[in-house]
Amino acid sequence: MRKIVITLNALLLIAFVSCKEKATSKIDNSNVEAAAVRDDAAKKLPVMSFEKIEHDFGNIIQSTPQETVFKFKNTGDAPLIITNAKSTCGCTVPEKPKGPIAPGETGELVVKYNGSGKNAVTKIITVTANTEKGTEQLKIKAFVTPKDSAPVGPLKNS
Repeated sequence: MRKIVITLNALLLIAFVSCKEKATSKIDNSNVEAAAVRDDAAKKLPVMSFEKIEHDFGNIIQSTPQETVFKFKNTGDAPLIITNAKSTCGCTVPEKPKGPIAPGETGELVVKYNGSGKNAVTKIITVTANTEKGTEQLKIKAFVTPKDSAPVGPLKNS
């Protein structure tokens, strides 16, 4: 029994070593080089650097449309592609730039807000792009005064 176990182990060792030699002889060096170039290119990513990530419209009258522009620069090593820009509600409409933004170039994301709501209003805009994080978040806010409200200020005594 012992001789059988020793013989099987020896056969397995020979088979293992001989398979390894055959596998290494089948490696194509041009494929290895192409894979290294592809992996280096995959490490290069765009980076969205915004001038501001928040905009405050201040005090506005209800239903008064507002608009702001979020300017950004691609400070990364690859073209920036914005695939989507959406808000937390339909009252805020972001307009993403068309086409890719090359490294070093700038772009603009226009955000339109229809002035709905009352009092303090905050809306988040999520920008989906091919950056490392995958999404960037921008914020707009305003204090919305209802159209029919009385003017704010001290009351006069008659």
